[in-house]
Amino acid sequence: MCGIVGYVGADQSVEVLLGGLRRLEYRGYDSAGLAVIDPHGDLHTRKRAGKLQVLIDDLDESNLQNGSTGIGHTRWATHGGPNDENAHPHLGDDGKLALIHNGIIENFSELKAELLAEHPETVFASETDSEVAALLVGYQYQQTHDLSLALRNVVGRLHGAFTLLVLHEDEPGVVVGARRNSPLVIGLGDGENFLGSDVAAFVEYTHRAMEIGQDQVVTIRKDSVTVTDFDGVPVETREFEVAWDASAAEKGGWSSFMAKEISEQPAAIANTLIGRISDGAVKLPELDALGPDILTDITRVVFLGCGTAAYAAMLGQYAIEKWAHIPVTVELSHEFRYRDPVIDNRTLVVSISQSGETMDTLMAVKYAKELGARTLSICNTQGSTIPRESDAVLYTHAGPEVAVASTKAFVAQIAAIYLFGLHLASVRGELDAAAVAGLTAELAALPAQLETVIEQKDSISQLAGWMVDTRSVIFLGRHAGYPIALEGALKLKELAYIHAEGFAAGELKHGPIALIEPGQPVFVVVPSPRGENSLHPKVISNIQEIRARGARILAIAEEGDVSVLPFADTVIRIPLASTLFEPVLAVAPLQIFAMELAAAKGLDVDQPRNLAKSVTVE
Repeated sequence: MCGIVGYVGADQSVEVLLGGLRRLEYRGYDSAGLAVIDPHGDLHTRKRAGKLQVLIDDLDESNLQNGSTGIGHTRWATHGGPNDENAHPHLGDDGKLALIHNGIIENFSELKAELLAEHPETVFASETDSEVAALLVGYQYQQTHDLSLALRNVVGRLHGAFTLLVLHEDEPGVVVGARRNSPLVIGLGDGENFLGSDVAAFVEYTHRAMEIGQDQVVTIRKDSVTVTDFDGVPVETREFEVAWDASAAEKGGWSSFMAKEISEQPAAIANTLIGRISDGAVKLPELDALGPDILTDITRVVFLGCGTAAYAAMLGQYAIEKWAHIPVTVELSHEFRYRDPVIDNRTLVVSISQSGETMDTLMAVKYAKELGARTLSICNTQGSTIPRESDAVLYTHAGPEVAVASTKAFVAQIAAIYLFGLHLASVRGELDAAAVAGLTAELAALPAQLETVIEQKDSISQLAGWMVDTRSVIFLGRHAGYPIALEGALKLKELAYIHAEGFAAGELKHGPIALIEPGQPVFVVVPSPRGENSLHPKVISNIQEIRARGARILAIAEEGDVSVLPFADTVIRIPLASTLFEPVLAVAPLQIFAMELAAAKGLDVDQPRNLAKSVTVE
């Protein structure tokens, strides 16, 4: 959720902080602020509710001086409404210390009561849990006169999830951060260093980054970085290279980040496949980290995900059960650990998260490990928490995804899951080399096929324009088309704020058909008529059922399928592909439709209301 930037270096802190916050806007926020120590050693803060531009306008009016030390923040309201008072930074030590916070401090009420009992003169300027932390660190600094020690003395008392950054005007040139169950990464520069909630915060200035682990504290100066645990014991860190540059997080002339990212989907798939298919075989050395014989010994696979990631996992269930003949279940991360799942050391738990920071999924992964499972993460973000908590990681290479509604990360996740499924089937002896080679060839063909689907953007945009007053849309699919129906409905809800539901087409007669009335738009993902086990006739029957009741049919069907023409009002064509590869092609028209309908309604495509890119609190 919240975006966080910290900087120590040359006298350009305001520019660095604002640039980082701009690149973190995609995370979702409702206020913004920064704190800077000026060249005279004085601390200045500015914070405003609203978009980042509101803060920038305020900075222009106040003529805030640059400095060598600063922290910046975009807030997503949890405790207290989205107003100027609750925006970050918050102050401690009589205004000499500033703190920013991502996450939720669950025991803030008890800490606030203790603080008031010990310091009854304390005045609170906000309704936030974060201000309690700022005041506590401020009082600790008065005793220790050491910012790193003061923060360490406080973080052990905090319950919940948090990333904290603090600075103090008595220690110019120092920013201290701490994290627990919330993202934070270090940027290593030349005569300057950075902190950020992800690498986008500083990628304009450096591609060198360093992980900070769970329950660790980092202190940055312009020429040094120190990392300890909460007890002050130094810990080892791992440096990595950021594989993309700042231009990848810019629109580059596109009308929206989402439009840009839809266009990048073929490349996202291709980049995820590069180096992982050789002579028709799948090569995934990353999985060696699971340990010897794990893939042959496991008796089941459990996928964890939320939202779009869960729909990618559903496709993985179809693929892996077909190819590897091993039982697969898909669990919503936020439900998984609140029941009693049957997990043991022969279960492989595969988590899916674009950001690698999804709190529900992170907690589910930790729970699975406690139960003895082996864990694999599929993730798009280097240095993030879920991969570090997992036994192995299979990175997608979609590049930064800025729009809140996921598109290219989704198709890259499917590509990675399919690679894993083919590898699993191969090592378990369920598919021979020829079968794997045929399937990898189909996988490798997807980027070019997807290009042809995206080229239909203008006609789909026209369709969305005609439907701008639509109040409800239904999506239907069977087998591998069902997760795509769910994803199509989710995109429309996220972006256009209208009622949308995805159903397994076979469920129609079990209740949902009651929703059909004259003029009701229904998107139908039509499976290929090819193949002896095709569900095509059944889906055509579903279409006839709802058309007879007045539905308006918008069919996504493969090229050459003429049997759908008598029953569909609109047909969007996709290239010929086998059952498990069709969904990657069928989802693009639904993404484009949701984006264009939202744009036609004058809505913010990249930052839908009430949503954040990365859900970092439960």
